[in-house]
Amino acid sequence: MPRMRAPLSLPPGPLVDVPWLAAHAGDPRVRVVDCRWYLSGRRGADEYARGHIPGAVHLDVDADLAGPAQAGPGRHPLPDAAAFARVLARIGIAPDSVVVGYDDAGGAIAARLWWLLRYFGHPGGRVLDGGLQAWTSAGHPLATDAPAIAPAPPMELAAGGATVVDKAAVDRLRRDPSAVILDARARERYEGQSEPIDARPGHIPGARSAPFAENLRAPSGPFREPAELERRYRDLGALEASTVVCYCGSGVTACHDLLALATLGRADAILYEGSWSDWARDADLPAAKGPDP
Repeated sequence: MPRMRAPLSLPPGPLVDVPWLAAHAGDPRVRVVDCRWYLSGRRGADEYARGHIPGAVHLDVDADLAGPAQAGPGRHPLPDAAAFARVLARIGIAPDSVVVGYDDAGGAIAARLWWLLRYFGHPGGRVLDGGLQAWTSAGHPLATDAPAIAPAPPMELAAGGATVVDKAAVDRLRRDPSAVILDARARERYEGQSEPIDARPGHIPGARSAPFAENLRAPSGPFREPAELERRYRDLGALEASTVVCYCGSGVTACHDLLALATLGRADAILYEGSWSDWARDADLPAAKGPDP
C-alpha cells in the first residue's frame, strides 16, 4: 500500500516567502516557474538560461500565458482552457501541485500565472514575494541547467474561477458611481505623457491611477506590509466599491493589482482582459489624459 504523503503546509494567502520555498522546493508537489518577460529588449528565456532558481522551469507570456493576439481582445488575450492545460501538463503540473511563480519585477509577471490558475480553477497558484532578488539576497544559489520534468496528464480545466470583463462592460462601469476602475500602468502612461506600444495615449475616463509598482516596498522588491496595502486601496476606494475592475496595457500587470487586492481579502476584483491595448484601438471610445482628478 503506497505511503501517504503529509499535506503541504502553505501560508495563508497567495504569496510565499523565500524561507518557505527553500524548505519545500524539493517536494515533487511544488513546481517553481520562472515567469520573466520584458516588453522590449531582453528575452525572459535568455535570462532564465543565465541563472534561475534551481528546479524552476520557464514559461513565456506570449507563448504560454496568453492566446494568439488575433484570437481575442488586446495584445495578450487569455488562452483557452485546452491550450493552458497543455502548458501545465508539459511542466508536470497536477491537480494537487503548488505552483510558485516568480520574476525579477516584484511579481508583475508572475501574477499573471497566479491569476490564470485561479481563472481555470486550479487552487495551487502562489507568487514568490520579492522574486529572484529575494532569493539571491538570502544567499541561495542559481542554476543554469533546465530540469528534466516528466509531463503530467492534461487536466480538465474550465474558465470561471475569476471574472473578466470586456470593453462594453467597462464602458458601462466607468459611469457607475459604485464601481472603481484601477489602471495598473505607470503614472506617465496613465497621464498620457508617453505611450510606448499601444494605439494612443491616455486612460479610460473615470479610471484611477494605481501603478502596480506602488504595491511594492521598493522597485522589484517584496510587497508592502498588509496595513500599507490596505491604506493604499482604501484611499483608491477599492475596498468599499461594489465592483472593482483592474486593467493595464494588455492584462498582464493588472494581475499584480488583483494579487494585492486578494491579499487583502478582495478576491472578487475583475480583470479587463483586453485592457488599454483593446480600448485604445477603438476610436469610438473616449480617452482621458492628465493626473487623477
